[in-house]
Amino acid sequence: MERSRDGSGEAVEDSHDEGLTVFDEVADVFLANDVTQIIDEPATAHPDGARSLTSRPSTSDRIFRSVAFAAGGITVAIMLAVGLFLAVRAGSALQVSGISFLFEQQWSPETGQFGIAAVLFGTVSIALIAITIALPLSLGTSLLISEVLRGRLKQWAITLVDLMAAVPSVVFGLWGVFFLQENVIPVSQWISTYFSWIPIFAVTNPDGTAASDASAFTSSAFIAGVVVSLMIVPTQTSIMREAFMQAPPGEREAAYALGSTRWGMITAVVLPFGRGGIIGGTMLALGRALGETIAIYMIISPIFYINWEVLKTGSNSISALIALRYGEASEFALSALMAAGLTLFLITLVINFTASTIVARSRSGAQSEA
Repeated sequence: MERSRDGSGEAVEDSHDEGLTVFDEVADVFLANDVTQIIDEPATAHPDGARSLTSRPSTSDRIFRSVAFAAGGITVAIMLAVGLFLAVRAGSALQVSGISFLFEQQWSPETGQFGIAAVLFGTVSIALIAITIALPLSLGTSLLISEVLRGRLKQWAITLVDLMAAVPSVVFGLWGVFFLQENVIPVSQWISTYFSWIPIFAVTNPDGTAASDASAFTSSAFIAGVVVSLMIVPTQTSIMREAFMQAPPGEREAAYALGSTRWGMITAVVLPFGRGGIIGGTMLALGRALGETIAIYMIISPIFYINWEVLKTGSNSISALIALRYGEASEFALSALMAAGLTLFLITLVINFTASTIVARSRSGAQSEA
């Protein structure tokens, strides 16, 4: 670029380089850029000139999607096949018993008098006892791991709790029979002594008097519930811990900045954010407790009537009934057992589906309250 003077003596810039343009205003620069084609649009671009944001899935994405859909479809197909199998095999027994199958307490398929009222009551009572004991243990353990422990101690605690889920049911059953039962009987006697005014905690003899002999407190639904509670603690703890650890750090620090204590921060931030995890974990553990077999089978003394006294000897469950009678069952008795299994399958399926829905719908933020 060179400078020259016009007739008035003012300097004027001349451009001799090709491709170099002199603009009078800044707006001319933007105008020139607007009309300059920077990116060549494909022939399939949108008519208004906007670039298409549609992406083509890669080969690995397509394979992953196919495998994921196949795995989900196979799982659903297996569940439907199990339900269909139980329904078909239980058909002959259900045709004989009808609706009385849900209300009859006795179990005698050979005489045509059979039902699951007693065993279903025992199943639910043991599961509720287990949940009542396991819920505070799981809640406290999950809060300890997520809010108190740090570093290696936290990792060891997580590993230890997760390893509890790998302990076989028969080990818990043996531990309950040979160690826990004799140590729980004094506790059962104390509860019966001071809380016998609550019907479920009373332990009576056949003549109606209060029982005090230790043999009246063995093999009870309470002892079975204690054992099952320790079996479902890892499931509850893992789900609650993951939910609590998702609470946003910003809101934790904001609670501390406002002068909150650690417990105040937990009640104001962590527990509201983990509400879905608490409910979902509890319901999933309830489904696990309903289906427990070996530990309950080894502890309880099977009976076929509704026992409202949970501290007293004698209880039953659907899974224990199937394990007890399957080997010696006739064709029709086997159909009756299949009907009991179908009932337990449907109950567990409903509980697990409800729990999964609650966990999936739990938000990552606390719900605002009016």
